[in-house]
Amino acid sequence: MNEKPIIQAKDLKKYYPVKEGLFFKRISILKALDGASFSIKPGETFSVVGESGCGKSTLARLITMIERPTFGDFEVDGINAVTSDPEAMKALRERVQIVFQDPYGSLNPRKKVGAILEEPLLINTGLNAGERREKALAIMDKVGLRREQYSRYPHMFSGGQRQRIAVARA
Repeated sequence: MNEKPIIQAKDLKKYYPVKEGLFFKRISILKALDGASFSIKPGETFSVVGESGCGKSTLARLITMIERPTFGDFEVDGINAVTSDPEAMKALRERVQIVFQDPYGSLNPRKKVGAILEEPLLINTGLNAGERREKALAIMDKVGLRREQYSRYPHMFSGGQRQRIAVARA
């Protein structure tokens, strides 16, 4: 099979200017990420592993389009995620989501699961409250959570259930 990559990154770099020295007069460059290239085809699993400070989180922020790369380029389903117009970028952001390793730390303990699942729909779609609720309940079914858990808080779930909530949110 010669499938096209769903994500393709070429020489991604992210540099930050840092003021330093007495009275912060000097500016140096912090190279948070210095040349990441990879491609991911449908059905493949991709992991980024490395020591603290090596650029894993920076790479995640670039791929999820939270930040723009300083240099380099990447595509999602053949659409350039660096140079595309704002309308195309909005559509890409709806399709690219992140699932954090620690589900409890990524879930707001003050919000009920229903509100957590509806929040991305509120931000990224024009659905009304009833439609958002139905979509949230449907995704709960898909990830193996019961509908009566919709009004519960994250601390009321096991670690595995919290991870399913995080996957459902994404």
